[in-house]
Amino acid sequence: MNRLFGPRQKAPVLVLIAVLFASSGDALHTGVGGNANNQGDVTIAGCTCHAENPDNSVTVILDGLPYHYESGSSYELKIQLIGGPEIDTTSYTGGFSLRSSSGDLSPGTGFDGLVQNWEGDLSTMTHTETGSETEDRTWLVTWTGPAEGSGVVTFWLAGNAVNGDMAPSELDRWNRLVTNVDEGSDDGRTKTVFSGNGDINPPAPADDHADIHLMGAKLLAHWLGLLGFGAVFLVIIFCGFFLRYGFSRHYSGRSNLLKLRIKHLRRGDQV
Repeated sequence: MNRLFGPRQKAPVLVLIAVLFASSGDALHTGVGGNANNQGDVTIAGCTCHAENPDNSVTVILDGLPYHYESGSSYELKIQLIGGPEIDTTSYTGGFSLRSSSGDLSPGTGFDGLVQNWEGDLSTMTHTETGSETEDRTWLVTWTGPAEGSGVVTFWLAGNAVNGDMAPSELDRWNRLVTNVDEGSDDGRTKTVFSGNGDINPPAPADDHADIHLMGAKLLAHWLGLLGFGAVFLVIIFCGFFLRYGFSRHYSGRSNLLKLRIKHLRRGDQV
């Protein structure tokens, strides 16, 4: 009987199978895009492999969009996810998939290696494996406006906040948004669009105090304020003593002329 695979042929086949399974297992952590779950493009259909429906407890934010774009101009967009499972900085925290109907997407400032075009498609952007380990579920991408006359550009964005167990399930939470930007004169103003319940709490400050000796001009203003407060306080004290002892008829140190005037006033005489 002829064997399809001999002993020596089995090892390469097993290695190939292991590589395929490994790559598919890491797919969610090395970015997501295209028809990820046989339900259409993931930016439109959403991250349905994690949960069937979007969850408004996750707020998806797209910041830095111009009110009107100009052809060839570049705009740095900030993507942020707020809400969902607690962030575990020792594992994967979240990811995203962004698509624009026109124009090119590229990594934002300082985000080379953290975000990437999906399969070389310049109209899509997603996270990398390293980019899915962010501490604040935030990414920067750059969008360059399309050729003149392209008209309205549509952006689709899906964001997924995960619990870090590397097992897609309903324990993870995702949401999505869609927005448009029209062509026109760019006046430099930008806007923020978001999808979610709006329950957004600002992150805690990195430091809960500041060294007053390193505050520069702020320190000078601080001391000037204290001096002003002290001067007002001294004036109030002076006025209090003046009123107390300047017009009191029982104060023995008052001048004779002032005593005489008070005496005449009490009697109703005219000076």
